[in-house]
Amino acid sequence: MVCMIETYEKPELNDPVLIEGLPGIGFVANIAVLHLIRELKAVRFAEVHSSAFQDLTVTTETGNTRSPLNELYYVKNKSGGRDLILWHGNTQALTTFGQYELCGRVLDEAKEMGCRYLITLGGFKTDEAKQVPQIFSAATDVETLNEAMALGTKIMVGQIFGVAGLLVGLGKLKGFKGFALLVETPGTQPDEGATRAALTVLSKFLGLSTDLSRLEAATGETTKMLESFGLIRSFNQEKKKEEQTFRWSI
Repeated sequence: MVCMIETYEKPELNDPVLIEGLPGIGFVANIAVLHLIRELKAVRFAEVHSSAFQDLTVTTETGNTRSPLNELYYVKNKSGGRDLILWHGNTQALTTFGQYELCGRVLDEAKEMGCRYLITLGGFKTDEAKQVPQIFSAATDVETLNEAMALGTKIMVGQIFGVAGLLVGLGKLKGFKGFALLVETPGTQPDEGATRAALTVLSKFLGLSTDLSRLEAATGETTKMLESFGLIRSFNQEKKKEEQTFRWSI
């Protein structure tokens, strides 16, 4: 196995938009898409497995196990508008080849379902948290960039690492249009404020109505998942590490 998509259902969707939600800077995409899954009652239709994911399994207190995994969900728009494909997971691929194959396989799967538009989410690393973070965007083409700019974003100049950038570039090669939304964040911990800003802009573009008062629950759930996979450290872990460092320094 290199990268495999296990499909449970092939839903018929209306001109769907693919929204990426994998761990990244500030874990903005992860929290945002998990919140959308909960709020919009999204239906899981596929799992994505890759040998380029982390080589570990996490065990729980109840004896269950959790492995590195990506999942695809769909949301039918009851108002007759565009449907959604939500891509959520607890890891990106750990190699360059793995990242390209992961993005390519998901894009091909989405394309088979009639999707031709994508949006990636992520963080734009800053030295400190800002009460009103700026949002930057990059797009597959000038017309789409203007759509993102109309939402109040600024042009992203520089490099976008990981799936948030790669998906936009590969998407263009495969006939997709779309853009990345990158929100200012210190990036070290799950950033609820940055995620709120991203969801506000995303909801405006897609015409979504979601209750952001419940965003804290998605942030908490994401934090626990990231801690279990060692992607971030809890306060107690950091305190223990500091105490151990202090003892060794005596």
